[in-house]
Amino acid sequence: MDEVDFKILKILQKKARIPNVEVARKIGMAPSAVLERIKKLEARGIISGYEMRVNPAHFNRSMIAFIYIKTKAGKISETAKLLSKYQEFQEIHYISCDGCLLAKVRISDCAELEKILEKKLLQYQT
Repeated sequence: MDEVDFKILKILQKKARIPNVEVARKIGMAPSAVLERIKKLEARGIISGYEMRVNPAHFNRSMIAFIYIKTKAGKISETAKLLSKYQEFQEIHYISCDGCLLAKVRISDCAELEKILEKKLLQYQT
């Protein structure tokens, strides 16, 4: 990879659907040369895909909360799998101490967070 590849990646990270001609114009290269570089970056696995992001406010999910969860002994994997089935839970991470998880939830407000804590997490307390 060279400086030009890094410039292309930076542009694509900001706007993945940018037309190839516009990328070429921004870095001062021919569109065919830019397209070839992008194809090589994809083939090498440096670009692994193009993602779409949804605006969470349109779904009444503009609040993010992180929840520290201490599970019952020996139940960390089971707990993580069960929690990942709830739509509010975006990420579940293992913490390096015994039986602990960190969950990222996307919710509408504090009242919804309280409901999650009371109804969905109460069963996983030690």
